Amino acid sequence: MTGREIRETLDHAGVLPSKQLGQNFLIDPNMARWIVSQLEVSPEDAVVEVGPGTGSLSEHLLGQVRKLILIEFDARLAAALAERFKNDPGVEVHHADGAKFDGRQLFKHRPLKFLGNLPYSCGGAILKNLLSRPHPFERAVIMLQKEVIDRLGAKPGTKDYGILSLRTQANWEVKSLRTVPPEAFYPQPKIDSSVAVLTPRISGLPTFDYRLFDELIRRGFAQRRKQLKKQLPDGPSWEEITTELTVATTVRGEELTLAQWVHLTRAYDPHPLKDVPQKAGEIFDVVDLDDQVTGTATRAEVHAQRLTHRAVHVFVFNKRGDLLLQKRSLLKDMCPGLWDSSVSGHLDSGETYEAAAVRELAEEMGIISETRPEEIAKITPGVNTGWEHVKLYQLRYDGSLRYPSAEVDAVMWFPIAEITSWIAGHPADFAPGFLECWEKFKQL
Repeated sequence: MTGREIRETLDHAGVLPSKQLGQNFLIDPNMARWIVSQLEVSPEDAVVEVGPGTGSLSEHLLGQVRKLILIEFDARLAAALAERFKNDPGVEVHHADGAKFDGRQLFKHRPLKFLGNLPYSCGGAILKNLLSRPHPFERAVIMLQKEVIDRLGAKPGTKDYGILSLRTQANWEVKSLRTVPPEAFYPQPKIDSSVAVLTPRISGLPTFDYRLFDELIRRGFAQRRKQLKKQLPDGPSWEEITTELTVATTVRGEELTLAQWVHLTRAYDPHPLKDVPQKAGEIFDVVDLDDQVTGTATRAEVHAQRLTHRAVHVFVFNKRGDLLLQKRSLLKDMCPGLWDSSVSGHLDSGETYEAAAVRELAEEMGIISETRPEEIAKITPGVNTGWEHVKLYQLRYDGSLRYPSAEVDAVMWFPIAEITSWIAGHPADFAPGFLECWEKFKQL
């Protein structure tokens, strides 16, 4: 779209660009084409675009992707987009605030990429809402004011380095691509913009508790010129930590690298299983097809030899009826990185199913409830269960969660309808054992 076409579209929609809403519309069609090319889309991809405005970026994705999901805050522009694309079943328009949009409804559209010429007024809030862990995106291309892009990719010891830098870099590799001058927009902003590409960080850091990490960096940058020791809560020996980090005891938060902040988080993490994704030496009962004990074997032996054994899964629901799902750690020996039941685990030798369910709730999610989990189904051994007799339980819980980072990468509460749609489209995102439990659950 040319600058003239964009102005005509705004006039037709009755939109006068709002400074309060951070509305600056890209009017350079060559720049729009180049920005979209950085997404590196394929026909199998779906793309979420936040702040599409008049559709100057969107038009370059039409016919190039499987689905285009537009999230526009301005009701008039959303209506104009809906009218423009009403005959295209591959385009879905939402009149919604990107900073509050329920990202859980996006997982079912994977493989998914993110695009946004984000409003200056709330770009950071949109990033926090949709690109924080866990998220469904494989790549993101964003345009924001240059000073914000600089902060996203900032290095330690610079004035731009802070909470936003660490929050972003803990999950994404950030690469600034180019500066976009004010002349490329209508109306012209008073500052330069920048385009950056974000790719998921998949290596280079040990597992760590992201919620504890976020708490510590917020404390560490509350007064960025103060010594870090004076801003953190009581914890392990500061002298020992700084020795391990090879920094002075007077270090400030802005001087620590991402890797050092992760090391600090792990030092402060009291969870006894923070380094234990599974125990190969655990002893399980080996059972026959009637679930009668025939002997014992280690975890490693059971899995290597495909011996029939026992396990539990627990579906935990909140007051809204949402189901808690966990994303398994990449350190797990079975189904790493896949989504799974709220909690699941093997029975130790001599342990009952219910006792195992109660134990796993406490160990995996920090759930200690006066209500006993209710048995709702039993599943016979097979390839998908890993040759396990499985008893499925359910529990209502609305309290806080605390899980070991070595076992659980992330958790999220999902509406049943969203899980149903997600599984229908992408069953490979889920652990096979969970899918078996899900099929039983649907039959109840």
